[in-house]
Amino acid sequence: MTSQIAPPQAPAAPSAGYRLRWAGLAVILAAEVMDLLDTTITGVAAPAIRQDLGGDDAQIQWITASYTLAFAVLLITGGRLGDLFGRKRLFVLGAAGFTLASVLCAAAPGAGTLIAARTVQGLFAALLIPQGFGLIKAMFPPKEVGAAFGLFGPVLGLSSVLGPTLGGYLTDADLFGLGWRTVFLINLPVGLLAVLAAGRILPADTTDRPSGAGRLDPVGVLVLGLAVLLLVYPLVQGRELDWPWWTFLSMAASVPVLWLFTRHQRGVLRRGGTPLIEPSLFAKRPFVSALATGLVFFAALSGLMLVFSLHLQLGLGWTPLHAGLSMIPLSVGVVAGAVLSGGLLAPRYGRRVLHAGIAVAAVGALGLWATVERGAGGLTSWQLIPALAVTGLGLGLIMAPFFDIALAGVEEAETGSASGVLNAQQQLGGSVGVALLGTAFFGWARTDGFLHAAGWTYGLIAALLAVAFLVAFLLPRYARPEGEGH
Repeated sequence: MTSQIAPPQAPAAPSAGYRLRWAGLAVILAAEVMDLLDTTITGVAAPAIRQDLGGDDAQIQWITASYTLAFAVLLITGGRLGDLFGRKRLFVLGAAGFTLASVLCAAAPGAGTLIAARTVQGLFAALLIPQGFGLIKAMFPPKEVGAAFGLFGPVLGLSSVLGPTLGGYLTDADLFGLGWRTVFLINLPVGLLAVLAAGRILPADTTDRPSGAGRLDPVGVLVLGLAVLLLVYPLVQGRELDWPWWTFLSMAASVPVLWLFTRHQRGVLRRGGTPLIEPSLFAKRPFVSALATGLVFFAALSGLMLVFSLHLQLGLGWTPLHAGLSMIPLSVGVVAGAVLSGGLLAPRYGRRVLHAGIAVAAVGALGLWATVERGAGGLTSWQLIPALAVTGLGLGLIMAPFFDIALAGVEEAETGSASGVLNAQQQLGGSVGVALLGTAFFGWARTDGFLHAAGWTYGLIAALLAVAFLVAFLLPRYARPEGEGH
């Protein structure tokens, strides 16, 4: 890589917006679906994979963990590469590589090969996913950005249900005698469609920056990757291993490595180079406040999804398919909240919609606690519907204002870096939530049983959402000056 390369840059959105922007958004959301499915679908198929391929407990855990770690380690770099070489180009490359890696997963002859293919999947996902936010900002005029981000809510909600439900169905159905392998082959039609549609629909990358305007910082990539690995690896594996001493040592070691990374980035700036993370991002109050808010919120969200699934399957003895279908009211609530928020409420009321969403989701989590305690003798899917629908409604309300406010003040040259950091924050928040709430759930389950453990953990989730509610006061009231885009 040399300074002679002119880094492409997606064109800024004109006031009318890019002509094919809504079709382009559908392509971006298809990529999100592939990623979210792969995050949730393999857990359901894990017993069948072990029966077919063998492998010990650690190898089975790594089928999920290898994807998560590779994704988290390269996310920020993937976003920066979009700034330097074009977001459409990286999107197509990431989608094609992800699809090919999915086929390799389906063809894996052993557990070790499957883990390696999952790692490759995670690396290409890290190239693919961060381009979405930048492309949305380039395609949509300010007045429509909130509505575009609002559609992420239904995708998150539907994929969270579709993953375990589809995984359970495909594994049990044994289509064409392929068994669990179909959970990876499902990506093939979606991925091919995303690659072909992206080439035709997404706005072309341009090369209007001067030569040498920026290049990737390989030392920064290595140091940041090490810091993320030291932090995320023990969070992913610690609960399964009962938190040995080295997990805490690893997390502590990530702090000085992050300090070395910031020192290196300052040095890159002094030498006139292009840092991996634009320091100017951290001078923007909306962006920094969104990172703090999102860290707590996504910890609560990921912990909720984990604990609810464990509660239904371990505590109540439900099948993965039954558990997945029982989450449909949550998805319906997310869709309703996201439609209300993105199209109607967020542009007009800004941060107040985010606060309302967090409050409603917290009430829903408390409702789950009350439902579990009341139905300890024999809970049914019907009894869970009110609390799940309320929780989903709150989660859906949050999506549009959160991403809109976080990225509103980000400049075009900073978008890839900002997208990578935001996506990495979601991964970190999710890992923290799974580690914290999963540990609490199993700790209480050992002494008080799964049902009471689930109830108390739902209460803890409500407390985390209360913290997110308070932190959200750091956000500006609107994504952009009042009246602009309303």
